Amino acid sequence: MRIALLTYSTKPRGGVVHTLALAEALVALGPAQGVDAVDVWTLGRGGDAAFFRPVDPRVGVWAVPFPGVDGEPVGDRIERSIAVLGAAFAAAVADPAGGYDVVHAQDCISANAVLRAGVACRRTVHHLDTFTTPALVACHDRAVAQPAALACVSAAVAAEVSAGWGRAPVVIPNGVDAARFAAGAADRAGRAAWARRLGRYVLALGGIEPRKGTLDLLEAFARLRASSPDHADLELVVGGGETLFDYRDYRAAFDARAAALGVGPVVLGPVDDPALPSLVAEAAVLGFTSTKEGFGLAAMEALAAGVPVVARDLPVLREVLGGTVRFGAGVEDFTRALDAALREPGDPAPGRALAASYTWEAAARRHLEWYVGNSPRAAARV
Repeated sequence: MRIALLTYSTKPRGGVVHTLALAEALVALGPAQGVDAVDVWTLGRGGDAAFFRPVDPRVGVWAVPFPGVDGEPVGDRIERSIAVLGAAFAAAVADPAGGYDVVHAQDCISANAVLRAGVACRRTVHHLDTFTTPALVACHDRAVAQPAALACVSAAVAAEVSAGWGRAPVVIPNGVDAARFAAGAADRAGRAAWARRLGRYVLALGGIEPRKGTLDLLEAFARLRASSPDHADLELVVGGGETLFDYRDYRAAFDARAAALGVGPVVLGPVDDPALPSLVAEAAVLGFTSTKEGFGLAAMEALAAGVPVVARDLPVLREVLGGTVRFGAGVEDFTRALDAALREPGDPAPGRALAASYTWEAAARRHLEWYVGNSPRAAARV
């Protein structure tokens, strides 16, 4: 079986992390399990020819050049992304030697690209977005309505898809590289370097954007630090944030509010992949205040590192994280939960065990079952 996985970026966003880990777990199963080849297709933005981290050399990587256009509106950039990736993929599968038994898109952009190429595909819906621009609304709808089959990484998101589109996705949870983040907890040198640079900190990952609820975390952090001299030394640290979308207005509002509150967050931007586990492990607590999530991979990685987590009370996070984290519905709740997590972090063992229970090998095997169905091989080569 030849498998193509498609994603929209080379940068460390959740769906991209998922795509690479799944590709590596699938190729590791090998021909004995029916996997002959796995290729990952993506857009090489900004001249990128490779992903943010090394990829198992058994996985083929096809980064389609995607030059930037100064001042390009977000909607136009997404439409151009679809067209460029779709044209490259169509040309590849038109070659008899370049076909695939399974084509699996991981996001709205890559699903639309494959559909535009005239190729049947499967798609993982990690979470559902809300757009206001008609073209983006239509793009989002096509990417849920038109793929031949859908998967979700949680039952909560699958229920949203069922309610909105009348489809019944299979649920295949994420894997978690728990051992990597557990090793981050044991990385004394790496943690000490972050401690020297940042002191004691509350960490947020994913950048400053509406879906991550960063403004709510800022408000809670400011209240927390003002509530007690015990918290006067705390810093708010934000890592990550590579995105296609234009969140300049939200970032400006965040900066203005931070200045008004007397808080100077440390905004790291994208963090080098080797340094991420120790950054997470050294955090006093992870603030995970997203308004939408598909699984909560960053929270699970923090649990693997033994770090307490404060999360927004969403059905998907209740489903996946259960009783291993503290939940809050808004700023006041987050403030109380952060204070409690700092004062009494609790036993990290249940969180570590939960994270370790989600393996990429299990996820890959579940995907193979989904790909194959009741046949020993995928039904048709495209």
